[in-house]
Order: sequence, then structure tokens, then C-alpha cells
Amino acid sequence: MGNIMSYCSHFTNTPNIIPLKHLITIVFRVKLVTLFLFLSIEISSANFSVSFVDADIKEVINTVSKNMNKTIIIDPKVQGSVSVRSYMLLDEEKYYQFFLNLLDVYGYTLVEMPNDILKVIPSKRAKGSIVPMLKENGEIHGDEIINRVFTLKHISAKTLVPLLRQLNDNAEFGTIIHYEPSNAILITGRAAVVNHLHSIINTFDHAGDTEVELYKLNHAVATEVAKLVNELITSINNSKKETFNIGKIIADNRTNSILVSGDSSVRKKTIQMIKDLDHEESSFENTKVIYMKYAQASKLLDVLNGISQGQRSDKKASVVSKSQSGNIAIKAYDQTNALVITADLRMMKELEQVIEKLDVRRAQVLVEAIIVETQNAEGLNLGIQWANKYSGGINLLPRPGHARSHSEQPMPMVIAGLTAGFYKGNWNGLFTALATNSNNNILATPSIVTLDNMEAEFNVGQEVPVLTSTQTTATDKVYNSISRQSVGIMLKVKPQINKGDSVLLEIRQEVSSVADSSNTNTNNLGFIFNKRAINNAVLVKSGETVVVGGLLDEKLSKTVNKIPLLGDIPFIGGLFRQSKEKVDKSNLILFIKPTILRETNDYSVVTIDKHTKYKDSNSQENTINNNRLYHDLLATEIKSDSYNQIKKDIMSFYDNAEMRL
Repeated sequence: MGNIMSYCSHFTNTPNIIPLKHLITIVFRVKLVTLFLFLSIEISSANFSVSFVDADIKEVINTVSKNMNKTIIIDPKVQGSVSVRSYMLLDEEKYYQFFLNLLDVYGYTLVEMPNDILKVIPSKRAKGSIVPMLKENGEIHGDEIINRVFTLKHISAKTLVPLLRQLNDNAEFGTIIHYEPSNAILITGRAAVVNHLHSIINTFDHAGDTEVELYKLNHAVATEVAKLVNELITSINNSKKETFNIGKIIADNRTNSILVSGDSSVRKKTIQMIKDLDHEESSFENTKVIYMKYAQASKLLDVLNGISQGQRSDKKASVVSKSQSGNIAIKAYDQTNALVITADLRMMKELEQVIEKLDVRRAQVLVEAIIVETQNAEGLNLGIQWANKYSGGINLLPRPGHARSHSEQPMPMVIAGLTAGFYKGNWNGLFTALATNSNNNILATPSIVTLDNMEAEFNVGQEVPVLTSTQTTATDKVYNSISRQSVGIMLKVKPQINKGDSVLLEIRQEVSSVADSSNTNTNNLGFIFNKRAINNAVLVKSGETVVVGGLLDEKLSKTVNKIPLLGDIPFIGGLFRQSKEKVDKSNLILFIKPTILRETNDYSVVTIDKHTKYKDSNSQENTINNNRLYHDLLATEIKSDSYNQIKKDIMSFYDNAEMRL
């Protein structure tokens, strides 16, 4: 610089003018020297020299923080003295790595926070800190703590993790875990160690021998062997001792073969396992006695024989060993309700599974019915019943002994004593309503408990002899052939429980009787039978009431009113007698309610309910008689009022006639 200044001063003191060429040369040299000095200053400022003797580690960290122009937070547990010296100048990157190595030697680590703030903490606490996640294609060198996820393509992560843990020198604060669903490994530790483990992972995770081998079975069934091998491999993989890596195992039913894919060692182990399973079964036949709990042994024979025959035909078609298609015998012993089965072990196991599913407790159905005959379409006002079926039950007339206000209108006799709302299960109210009215004739109230899908029958009546044929011999002896025909009340019900609480009822109900011979002309051909029958199927929920009816019947009756003696005089006797014909119509109605009984408690509830009804039957009968007496008194009152009104009208008519005269 001095030469330049002297050179410049030299040219300045010269009286002559400086040439332009020399002036440009001087300026260029000045700029070149200035640039050289600037670069020298920048290079020297980026170099650091480290020398500490028994210095407090916190002072060392603060010095590094100032030199690197970074904010570093020091954990309170960081303490101690540091002695270190570097005999060479370090650039900024080497200076930072030297600082990380120094912390590692003294048991500390540097963690970078998301806001570009650094903190120094003990290495053991690095696991619980927020560690930056390195991308799969990224790379960091040195002792910086990082997280990295490796996704394996060809080998099992569960298999490789134990090996990586043995090679990890960050065991105090680093972690290596695997995530089986995505076959991935997560490693936390120093960047140098993580990169080293990455190279090991790449060495093992490569495509191996993935050929496919076919093994044809000679004795076993392909689908069953494939299922068994897969279950065995799964159980081995779930254990902590060993991991069995395998590609795929597929069964080919058409050729009774198994396809195995994977590397050569895996295929070899798998095929050896299949060979051990593909052996001829023992022809030893086992005999077993199975006692039924709920089902009837004889009724299971057809099902079990059909299953065993189907299994034998399937095994023959699949080229299975002859011992598997040997003799199978299934017999029923009715005295103890047991099945005696002779079969091989495999078939015995299958039959036992089928029997266990079939021998279950069947639900039962309580079927309650009321068969009632109403006279002259009276006694039951169905319109009122339907209109009030959601009202919960209403007594339509006051009880005997209760006064009736003058504002109340007299109700028709056809609805006297009826209770509305029985469609919500008010069975007792329905029975009381029907029994109260004298126009109703309750023929039967059967209550039957039957098994699901089993027909139950209720029959009350008598057998009437019917002449079917007459034969006369040569000696004029007459032989009559007689058959008997049942007449009375018959109810057949077959309930079938569907999904939920619905019941399909197949109903057959019949009411028959012998016709009155005085009103029929049979010409001595025999009896005439009156029959009314219902054959129907309905779907109803458990506990609900169904009405089936509308069977009308007409009876013609003749009555003769006459004056004794005078009514029997020929020709003129008709003047003293009167003949009337009356037609009585009756309507047969069936009320039926099914109730599903599934558990033992259901039977107890029904038993208690029936016992309560039986105890209350006498009081109900007294109530019904009182209601009937009240209805008769009410009818007499109505008739008396009508008679008095007519009498009053007649007397008024005569009084008016006398006044006119």
C-alpha cells in the first residue's frame, strides 16, 4: 500500500501531466489490492480456534452461541468443567460439529426446536423431546438428534428390528420400533447412527427369489391344509420367539394342489410343513354315544345321514384317501333319546358340531282363544271396539248400585258391559265384556302351549253314529255299517316364530252340530250336520289379539199360540190359534292371542297369571251375574216407561174425544 502511495505521490510531484494509460493502470492496481484485503478479512472471520482449560460448560455454550449467532437454552441439569483444545482453525460447519461432539462426550445433546432455538439437555431426556423428522430422501450427518421412518418393501420389519437394536449404540436415548400394518421402522437417534442403520436396512431390504412352487396332495384336502398352514404361521408370527416370513399359500381345489410363493428358504420350510400334513389318516373308526338335551334323536337321523353321505361324495371327488370315505353308521336309541355314531375322528368331529347346533332349546308359544257365538248380531259392537282400541279400556255402563244422572242418555243394550281397548292385550277385559252380555254364548276358552312349528289341537264334542251302508242277506237279515263322526268344537293351531316377536299362525277352527230333524226332510237318509269352519293363516306379534269371524248361521223356529180346546177344532180352530216363524241369526267369532315363551321365567309368569285368574273366577262370575241382573232391570225399566207413555197417550185421546162431543 505504501508503494502505491509513494508511486502515486511520485506522479503527483512531477510537473508533467500523467498519461491516461498510466492512470488506468494505477487505478486497477488499487482496486485489486483492496479486493484482496477484503477477501482475506472474510476468510479469517469464518475460522475459529477452540481452547478451553477447566472452563465452566455453560460458559463454553455461551461462547459458541455468540460465535454462531444462535440462541441456545441451557437445561438446569447441565453442569461441569470442560478442557479441550483445537490445534487447527475450524470453519463454521466443523466448529458446529466439534461442539456437538463435545456435548456428546460429556453426556449432553443439542436439540433444535421448530422456532430455530437450540437447547442443550441431558442425552437421556432426548427421547421425550420434540425431535425433527427427516424426510425419507433427506440426509444429515453428525451428532444431531433426528427421527426417520423407513418403509420396507421385501422383508418383514418385525424380523429386522431385533438386529438393528443390537447394532444401535444410541441405546441410552435412541429408539427403534416397527409398525406392522405398514411394514415400517421408526428410528430416533443421532444422525450418524441413523444413517448407518439406513445403510444396513438397504442391504437387507431387496427383492429375493419369489418363484412359485406347486405341491400336489395325495391324501389331504387342499383347502383344509392351506387353512391349517396359514393358521400355524400366524400363531408363530404372534409369538415372540420366532417370525416366519412367507409370501402366499393358495389352494387349488380342481387339482387338489397348493401353490407356495416366496424365497427358496421360505418355500422349503412351507412345503416340508405341507408334506408332514399330507399323510393317510388312520382307518380306525370311533364309536360314540351322544345324548340329546332338547331334540328328538330319531328326527335327526335324516339330517345327519345326509351330511355324512355328502361328505363322502365330496371326498371321493377330491381324490381323498379311502379311509376317509369308509363306513359311517348313525343309529337312534329312543329309550334314552340318544344317537350312536360310528365314524372316523374327522367325520365324528363334524357330526358333533352339527348336533350341537341342532340340539338347542326351542321356544314355545302359549295360544289363548275365545270362541264366542253372538245372537242376532248383538252382544258385541265391533265398531265401538275398533274406534276405542287405543283408549285403554272403558266401561260403557255404570256398575249396579251407582246412581245415573239425568243428563246421561240410555245406551243400547248391544254394548252393555263391553270394555273397549282389548287390542292392546287386555285379554281379561275382553273376556269380561263377552261374558257380561246375555246375547253372547261363549262356546270355549282353550289355552294351549305348544312348541315352535308344532301343531296343537283342542277338541270338545261327541261322536255321532252315522249309518253308512245297509246289507240284506238271503235270509232277510239286515246288517248295518256304522261310522262315527265327531261334532262339537275343534281348534287346530300351528305357530311359527319368525324373526323378532312375530308369530305366523296357521288356524283351523270348526264348530259342528247335528241339525234339528223336525226342521229337515232327510227321508230317513241319516243325520244332517251343521258345520262352520275357518282355515286361515295370520301374522301377529306376541301378545296381540287377532279376531277371525263372520261365520253366520240361521235357525228357523216355529211357534204356535192357541186357546186350549178351541184351537184344535177342525176347520174353525184356525180362528183360535196363531202360528209364527222366527229366524235366529248367530255369528261365530274367534279371538286368538299368541304369546312367545322363550325362557323359564316366562313359564313362571304364565303359571302365576293363570292361578290368579282361577282364584278370581268366582268373583268375576258374581260380577257378571250382577251385571246381567242390572241389564234385565234396566230393560224392565225401559219397558215400563214405554207402557206408561202409551197408556198416557190413549187416555189423552179419549179425553179429547169426549170434549169434542
